Amino acid sequence: MKISEYIVPIAVGGFLLLGIGLFVAPLISSKDAASVNVTEPTLSAQATTGKVAFDANCAVCHGKKAAGGKKGPPLVHSIYNPGHHGDEAFFRAVKGGVPQHHWPFGNMPPRPGISDQQIAAIVKYVREMQVANGIKTRPHNM
Repeated sequence: MKISEYIVPIAVGGFLLLGIGLFVAPLISSKDAASVNVTEPTLSAQATTGKVAFDANCAVCHGKKAAGGKKGPPLVHSIYNPGHHGDEAFFRAVKGGVPQHHWPFGNMPPRPGISDQQIAAIVKYVREMQVANGIKTRPHNM
């Protein structure tokens, strides 16, 4: 058999393996796309209220304990330290949505129906989670 006779079967086999791999890989992966390990501290009263609001409104995308999920990034991450994403950034994101910028999850839509008081409690929860996991305020440098 000539080498040229092997090219078509090898190419077809390669494409089949690639197709199977692309189909099976997401099924095998049980870990969320951008999740991180998070330690949950003893929370203040306001942060405890924020956890309840977070679990009801945010965890579906940002995961339990703000550790990230398949639809949204972890908020317990150095990118979201107060020096880069201040508290007001969370208010703006909830109220008006935010275009994709750090992660490949797409745009975050607005989340209507969450009060300013709930957002403040959610931010307090996220900030306490960040501190408990070693995330410190760092100045933003471009």
